[in-house]
Amino acid sequence: MPPAKRVKSSAASRAAASSAKATADDGEAQGEFATLARQHWLKPKTTKRTAKVKVKNDVLKSEIWDTLEKENFPLKSLLALESLQTLESYLWPGYTEDSSNYHVLLIVLIANAKRRERLETWDLFSDRPADFADLFRRALSMTLDDSLSWTIRTNVLLFVIFAFQSLDCAIVRKECAPLVSISIWHNLSTEKKRDELLDSHAHLRKAWRASAKRYDAADEAMKARLRFERSWLYTSVLNFLSLLYTGNAKTEQVLYCERFLEFLIDLQSQLPTRRYVNTLLKDLHVIPALSLSPVFNDESSSLLRELGALLTHYTFFAVDDQTGVQHSREEAYERHCADLAKLQRTSLKYFKDKLTVLALSNYGSVGKRTELEGLLEPLTDDEIKLLCELLGLRFEYPESVEVPVNRKFLVEVLLSTFERRKTFQESAQELSILPDEETLFETALRRTDNYDGSRPLALPKLNLQYLSVGDFLWRSLILYRCESFYAIRQDLEDVLTRLKPETRRSGETGFTGNSKMALQIAKPTILDVIPPLVGSDVPSTVRAEINIDLRRLSDHVRREWESLRPDDVLFLLAVDASKAKKVANGGGPLNEAEKLGLVSVRAAEIIQIFDDKGRPIRDAQAYFEGNSRGSSRKIQLRLDPRAYKEDTERKRNVYEGINLVVRRSGRENNFRPVLESIKDLTLSDVPLAPWLHEVFLGYGDPAGATYKQLPNRVKTIDYRDTFLNWQHLVESLPGKIVEPSDDASGSFGAPYVLETADKPVEDNSGKASKKRRRDAEPALIAEIETLKISTYKPPNNGPYPIDAPKLNSVRFTPTQIEAIVSGTQPGLTIVVGPPGTGKTDVATQVINNIYHNFPEQRTLLIAHSNQALNQLFAKIVALDIDERHLLRLGHGEEDLETEGNFSKHGRVESFLENRDRYLQEVNRLAASIGAPGAHGNSAETAGYFSSVYIEPMWARFQEVTKDANASAEDIVKAFPFHFYFADAPQPLFPPGADRDTVLETANGCYRHISKIFSELADALPFEILRRDRDKANYLLTNEARIIAMTSTHAAMRRKEIAALGFHYDNVVMEEAAQITEIENFIPLALQKPKDGQMPLQRVVLCGDHYQNSPVIQSLAFRHYANLEQSLFSRLIRLGVPTINLDQQGRARPSIADLYRWRYQNLGDLPHTHTQKEYLAANAGFKYDYQFVNVPDYKGKGESEPTPHFIQNLGEAEYAVAIYQYMRLLGYPASRISILATYAGQRALIKDVLAHRCTKSPVFGLPRIVTTVDKYQGEQNDYIILSLTRTSRVGYLRDIRRLTVALSRARLGLYIVGRRDVFENCYELRQAFELLLRRPDKLSLVTGELWPAERALAEGVEKEVPGEAVMVSVEHIGQYVFEMTSTREGEGGEEEEEEEVEEGKVRVEGFEAEEE
Repeated sequence: MPPAKRVKSSAASRAAASSAKATADDGEAQGEFATLARQHWLKPKTTKRTAKVKVKNDVLKSEIWDTLEKENFPLKSLLALESLQTLESYLWPGYTEDSSNYHVLLIVLIANAKRRERLETWDLFSDRPADFADLFRRALSMTLDDSLSWTIRTNVLLFVIFAFQSLDCAIVRKECAPLVSISIWHNLSTEKKRDELLDSHAHLRKAWRASAKRYDAADEAMKARLRFERSWLYTSVLNFLSLLYTGNAKTEQVLYCERFLEFLIDLQSQLPTRRYVNTLLKDLHVIPALSLSPVFNDESSSLLRELGALLTHYTFFAVDDQTGVQHSREEAYERHCADLAKLQRTSLKYFKDKLTVLALSNYGSVGKRTELEGLLEPLTDDEIKLLCELLGLRFEYPESVEVPVNRKFLVEVLLSTFERRKTFQESAQELSILPDEETLFETALRRTDNYDGSRPLALPKLNLQYLSVGDFLWRSLILYRCESFYAIRQDLEDVLTRLKPETRRSGETGFTGNSKMALQIAKPTILDVIPPLVGSDVPSTVRAEINIDLRRLSDHVRREWESLRPDDVLFLLAVDASKAKKVANGGGPLNEAEKLGLVSVRAAEIIQIFDDKGRPIRDAQAYFEGNSRGSSRKIQLRLDPRAYKEDTERKRNVYEGINLVVRRSGRENNFRPVLESIKDLTLSDVPLAPWLHEVFLGYGDPAGATYKQLPNRVKTIDYRDTFLNWQHLVESLPGKIVEPSDDASGSFGAPYVLETADKPVEDNSGKASKKRRRDAEPALIAEIETLKISTYKPPNNGPYPIDAPKLNSVRFTPTQIEAIVSGTQPGLTIVVGPPGTGKTDVATQVINNIYHNFPEQRTLLIAHSNQALNQLFAKIVALDIDERHLLRLGHGEEDLETEGNFSKHGRVESFLENRDRYLQEVNRLAASIGAPGAHGNSAETAGYFSSVYIEPMWARFQEVTKDANASAEDIVKAFPFHFYFADAPQPLFPPGADRDTVLETANGCYRHISKIFSELADALPFEILRRDRDKANYLLTNEARIIAMTSTHAAMRRKEIAALGFHYDNVVMEEAAQITEIENFIPLALQKPKDGQMPLQRVVLCGDHYQNSPVIQSLAFRHYANLEQSLFSRLIRLGVPTINLDQQGRARPSIADLYRWRYQNLGDLPHTHTQKEYLAANAGFKYDYQFVNVPDYKGKGESEPTPHFIQNLGEAEYAVAIYQYMRLLGYPASRISILATYAGQRALIKDVLAHRCTKSPVFGLPRIVTTVDKYQGEQNDYIILSLTRTSRVGYLRDIRRLTVALSRARLGLYIVGRRDVFENCYELRQAFELLLRRPDKLSLVTGELWPAERALAEGVEKEVPGEAVMVSVEHIGQYVFEMTSTREGEGGEEEEEEEVEEGKVRVEGFEAEEE
């Protein structure tokens, strides 16, 4: 997602705000550009008011343009200019209508460079829409300018591509929309064809007339503009077709063709751009012309062919271009048959002599390309042309277009138009979800290895909008499969590189290296091949067996191999070192596997593991710990049946050569069940809930799924403990009229029931309103909402303290209440929660309200990580929710800090434990009333006891209470359970209590007893069911009402959960912005439809799109295919209404200021200004946060021992020294976390800690040392952060990462980094302006111990007694070393006996480093 929108002021003033500090970094920028920048736009600010920037054309041309052109516009130079704020501070502020073409092109080039770096671009232009419109039109005209080189035209086209990918930006959408509007149909081949199309849908004719009317009403200048807009795409396509037929096309021309195909694919893959474009492209025969062109068929144009296949897929995608309705397989075939019927009728009418066979053939044969080609052969060239004309197909191009329209071309047009094409579901059906060597090393996938943005990829993209739900699922399947195979290939190459295969004298392949992920094996034995099932052509199961020897493995590696479980995927490799390739045989460069002799790869799933005596191992852990364990294992495998069938048919002896088995770590190896879930969904036509469908696809009213727009809005809701008191209620509902209901007067206490007052019926008898335009803003509700408030007395649930309900104690803010109200109502709720604003509390209260208001409904609770789910679950357990209705699926429940065990099997155990406890209560109850017999033997006998003894006794008691003359004393005397409640707080009935009070107490006691029998009735099925699996499934489908799982678990188990008949009504998703879009979607489709529709009523998404997005390792999938997109961020881009939580209670207000600018109106909760810990200074530090500049240490800054493994020893030493200093002052280690921005730096900090701190009881280890990305969602009191980079900013330039890094600390944040790298970064300037207002040398305060009594100083320059400034790494190292020595000298024996807080160990001190 782009960064937060900046304050809208002029671009010049925005740039000027940071230009005083923005000095060029020669390490990143080229020297000549840095000098130029200092001369012209990075001048020191001398006056408060900055004059308008004047751009000198000679500077642009000779100093910038010529330099770039000489080197063919290298990305490195463009990034250097971008980092020097050339666009923000010079080119755009100085742009006018009279600017030169070089000026326009430089803006385009640098905007492209920003986009490639995933930096926000369009906001820069937003304050001058008229100038942007002029710039964009000039860029469009340059794509058609033959005088420009193809390289330049490609760059301008790339600018247009980026624009069409950003239609959520208003100024961009305004310029792009006319280029793909209905007016482009002026360019169709005939008016007759256009009229037929316009008559096919009523709204098309209406839109056409409106377009003509707009043209007629325009002046000459506007008419010229409208003519350009409607002809631009048509002209661009014709130029593209001409280029395809150029002989000996140059590399830059091929690159232009690739980019143009990417552009057409983007247009075809979103309905708003496809609506009129698809018709034009079909009319221009783009697909046939492409397939016959010399450039397309050139041997080196494999990428062009792959892009052509993707364009073909979208051009013929089975969806109605006008309505957006996806055609089923049957509907698609019917449309195909209707087209063939037209062809046959025309053939019979005009070419009866020659095409009778075609006219009388069945659709199945005519729809085949080869058959149709043969049937058309009798026609002459002129007759072929006439047939095209009669069918309404274009048969000529303008003279300027160099496409040869001959017989071959027209026959290809006919074949392309009438051949039957596979639907996306048929294509998906053929995709294997288990890899082999061909799919792992195919050229298209290998292109993603070194993706740098210079060329497109033949991958579908996750866009702002989708053609249909099926289209979204197909894209997700392709991308997730590619990404999984990419990761598998990386792992296999790593294993082979470590094993170092070589050919031995005997000719066999041996391995001189070692890898813990692989074992050498003999060839597998094929046990049996079970025939195909009905309707399939591949074996239903192929079973094989391998033997592995664990004898030589170390204990921890052996334990990992022992932990393999059924359904895990293993990879069987055939490696022949004698077949290692030295030179690439065509195609791309050799990969590591080919160099090392990889011959084949087959994936297999584990069925069962046996020990050396042939006994199945069911509990690997128990077996491993046993004394009689053997060292060999037999693993029974399920081979990929599709691959086995192909191997058999091609007579490939693959399995004879297999000599290696490779495993992958568990989390990474989840790909098969996830891919299987996505594939099943793609093939199954699973519908979305009707109210969510259009919003999910990105069409219609963005607010259409919110509760205020839905007809099933609930009028009356009991908010129970949401509001603490009347004042809280009134404060929480600003802008609404809050009044007591008719049967109440004045204010009263909780609980509160809110009823929406009926609105007066409006007279809609007038003229019907016109349909709202798709991009129009939703109508605002003018009238103020009135809420009627009522209350009730909560029922008495029993006399014991445990019977009292657990109540919420959080005083929710007005925006939190708005989120809770919206989430409790049906519909879609999106809650944007900045750090520390209580997203989890909101989600918990929403679940609580749904649980109590809609007892028949079930809620699915989803989070990205086990940690987040556990935090959410722990808060739910603390609310008034019956534990028997809670269920936690998957792993992670062991981390719950609650008394109950909420894993699935644990819940079965919990039911049985509760059963035993309640049966004891039944025995006690029976004894108290003198009922003989073993009533507490089972839940069944307890049920009989209730019906025979308890219910009749209560009925007799109720007869007494119905007597109006019965006094309170009479009722107390008649109460039958005095002896049973003898251990309850006494007196049970207060002396002198009135009749109503006595009755309430008695009813409460009976509710307590009733709950015993209710719980036992629920436990009864667990006495009857015998198998654990049946018990667990019963629990899931019948008992649980709140079911929690991670998004990964939902994706993996989707098929089996849906097969159980599991149904649910609500989905609450925490961390929704960190979950990939397909993993957002799967929880919405975990159940089978009821009556063809999903019964889903609510979807609540909580997250923060200004923090990190989902983690995708491959740059190609992350940036090009946009696989890091979450549903949460996409819906926000689409303009779906959000509720933005606006008060944080985590950090000191001063620390929150560092990221407050990212959020709209983010304030602080009152306790951050009043509680002592927020007002007191951090002991030993002058400041609560500080950026510490760390220069080169021992002559070095950052280093990169292996690719992307970036380290900085100086910063690692500094971070550890700060940690040691804090521990010496008494800070608890559990309150300190050390974060790094790179995994390499994390590893280095751990090494330094191990050397300096591990063995000393003084220091111990901090709570955690991890990366910023891994720490999202976590917090600690004190954070030490290492930024690591010294050459360039790196990926921290993504502001989302910086936001995460700055928002983890509550009380203290100490950042070590290189000042001159980060202060010059335009994107980070607002945070670093605040950070660098304080000195960049660490300011310590001597003579203090934790916790400090000193108040936090407000002014930066305020003197603090005992201040000491650390000037370098060596200085703080020496300082800490001396403190440690002093501490150890003073402590003596007493210190050794002293108890160390929280069990932290103490260690030897820091040895001073020599310079």
